[in-house]
Amino acid sequence: MDTECHLTTPLSVGDVESLRAGDRVTITGIVYTARDAAHRRLLELIDAGTELPIPIEGQVIYYVGPSPAPPGRVIGSAGPTTSYRMDPFAPRLLELGLRGMIGKGKRSKEVIEAMVRYKGVYMAAIGGAGALMAKAVKAARVVAYEELGPEAIRELKVERLPVVVVNDTLGNDLYQEGQEKYRMADG
Repeated sequence: MDTECHLTTPLSVGDVESLRAGDRVTITGIVYTARDAAHRRLLELIDAGTELPIPIEGQVIYYVGPSPAPPGRVIGSAGPTTSYRMDPFAPRLLELGLRGMIGKGKRSKEVIEAMVRYKGVYMAAIGGAGALMAKAVKAARVVAYEELGPEAIRELKVERLPVVVVNDTLGNDLYQEGQEKYRMADG
């Protein structure tokens, strides 16, 4: 049975272990943004043994490149980007204690296995509803790689950011489950 819950960042192992694929979640606290260019730079720092510009342990990374903030707003449209582009980097960040990732689309087998091994979850944001997602952002500031423009790493202060758990710490996959339910209903 899908449930609804509210989480506050940073997330503990217990927080993510309680989640199941299909659960509706709202997140309050700090969430970091990063896309593939920023992930590549983070992994270069990890490989060099250099301190990262953001904390990883217990954090959530939202795969988004927000548009510029219109007058009177803290951020522009903030819809999710396709997550598979971060798949080459996600296992290393999960190993360092990343607890949550937010994006859209499926994840690779390697990322799902890393979520099980290191206790992380992948959550989907509402694709095509960037303006709605932006309403949950109460403050935003660039914290690294400003030269990347929309792909810079930002620290977002969010209140009740709505997401759905796609992959949980047990290896469950909401997308796969949905396809199986459809096949069973059809057959």
